[in-house]
Amino acid sequence: MTDIARFIDEMPKAELHLHIEGTLEPEMMMALAKRNGVELAYGSVEEIRAAYEFSNLQDFLDLYYQGMSVLITEQDFYDLTAAYLAKCAEQNVTHVEIFFDPQGHTERGVAFETALDGITRALDAGEAEHGISHKLIMCFLRHLSEEKAFETLAQAMAYRNRIYGVGLDSSEVGHPPEKFERVFKAAAEAGFVLVAHAGEEGPADYVHGALDALSVVRIDHGNRALDDPGLVKRLADEQIALTMCPLSNLRLCVIDRISDHPALTLLDAGVRVTINSDDPSYFGGYVNENYHAVQQGLELGLDHIKTLARNSYLGSFMSEGEREAALAKFDAFAASAS
Repeated sequence: MTDIARFIDEMPKAELHLHIEGTLEPEMMMALAKRNGVELAYGSVEEIRAAYEFSNLQDFLDLYYQGMSVLITEQDFYDLTAAYLAKCAEQNVTHVEIFFDPQGHTERGVAFETALDGITRALDAGEAEHGISHKLIMCFLRHLSEEKAFETLAQAMAYRNRIYGVGLDSSEVGHPPEKFERVFKAAAEAGFVLVAHAGEEGPADYVHGALDALSVVRIDHGNRALDDPGLVKRLADEQIALTMCPLSNLRLCVIDRISDHPALTLLDAGVRVTINSDDPSYFGGYVNENYHAVQQGLELGLDHIKTLARNSYLGSFMSEGEREAALAKFDAFAASAS
């Protein structure tokens, strides 16, 4: 192992773009299907893994929603989240800001509270056991209607102490941010912090829309921002973090090879780029694997890695005191590792 690879593995870091449903490993999918009497289209773990070949975002989403069908009880959501946090502990992730998709569960008859209770119970246990702090972000599914999003927001109102923010995910093309402008305004008025997926497969205009129509404070993905130099300058000037996911982009054919990833170009332009895993069980790696991939593919030096890791805290929703403490620990680690 090279020194830079060891540094990546051992350095403290935050993860800001992670769909908890996307951490459902094939082994757990099969175990939960058996526990809950759910019949899958796959007879083995190997068959599930063989299905993890995607040509675009929709191919992935079709399998992603099928996998969700095994998540039924509060304990299922607890086990799923606890397994992810154990992986975070192994990879020296000290803070997580994770997404969950309540509509993906309520649409199939699982109560909003069932998913929320299991996830938040595991997050609290993970903080006690592993020292991993957390924020929970509820996403609206953009292929569903504005009316459905409002219904989900209404369900979330009683849990504002446990749900920190709202986001927007699922099929991007054909569902511009403006479709949810009124919902995001209502969410902001209720005190939720706002983020949105934009510019993954959709155009740079979707990033503009997320910033201007939805008033988000962070962009998830944001690859296509590179198509608009004025937008890149704005992101840099306003220090709006991009939560980028290299292995996800590769597996969904957003890029042909990691060497095509825009992270370095955006980083060199002064944009607050962060590295994350998105849906790691489907895309071949958790956060450390994403760092390794982008480091090798873009030939990043140690200073780039340090900047990306510091950005993961700078772009987080930690309190100022928590952020300063996390950065101090990172800087001490970096100094001792030099």
